[in-house]
Amino acid sequence: MTESVILVLGATGSTGRRVAEILRAGGHTVRAASRSGETRFDWSDPATWEPAVTGASAVYLMAPDGVPIDSEFVSLAVSRGVERVVLLSSGAIEAMRDERLLAAERTVRGCGAAWTILRPSWFDQNFDEGFLRPAVMAGELVLPLGEVRQAFVDAGDIAAMAAAALTQDGHAGRSYEITGPRALSFGEATEIIGRAIGREVRYRGGEEDYIAVNEFAEEAIEAAKAFAALRALGDQPASDAVEQVTGRPPKSFEWYAREAAAAGAWR
Repeated sequence: MTESVILVLGATGSTGRRVAEILRAGGHTVRAASRSGETRFDWSDPATWEPAVTGASAVYLMAPDGVPIDSEFVSLAVSRGVERVVLLSSGAIEAMRDERLLAAERTVRGCGAAWTILRPSWFDQNFDEGFLRPAVMAGELVLPLGEVRQAFVDAGDIAAMAAAALTQDGHAGRSYEITGPRALSFGEATEIIGRAIGREVRYRGGEEDYIAVNEFAEEAIEAAKAFAALRALGDQPASDAVEQVTGRPPKSFEWYAREAAAAGAWR
């Protein structure tokens, strides 16, 4: 009997590496793929696709921000025997008019394999591994979201959801809204981080401030429109998806901030 292989894309990233760790800890065979990982995979280089997917029975499907999920890769994966596809999407993509992820979801739903879509809220790790870290280090975060609350979720909880969908029955054809245990404003989140690291991290949530800080760049003006759509949705409700699927509550933002600070994330 051939051993089942699970292909994990983005295996050096915030969620991908955690998915690979959880799967390996559970005794599964993982093919960790990225541009610089154990198996080379590059969305811009189709020559890397077939070696990555051949022999895999399931795929954790994601692409870096701004990079589309190519439907030809998904078709190739299914034609080579992939039976499960778990897509990392995002919440509120309709309001944000994120055509990249809307197209990815359409592709996955029509791919012919059993599919699961993960729609997480803002990652906790945006603050220490991602694009918000420089602002935290500088002591001031400027983001045009006012006081609207988001239910920040830990990347480890997203990975646990992905691992379950890749290896357990009962998740096919489902789309999960994944959040942390409660919604926080960005001001509240930066206060929590500030307490964890022992220094102030200020937050400014005005649209004018955001555009000015970004030197009135066209990209910032367009981004501000998307953030305005997110603000218009109001406070994000917390979901029970993590506990429903994993059997444990999601990690709180306070817990995340203490762990990240103790690990030296903001030194």
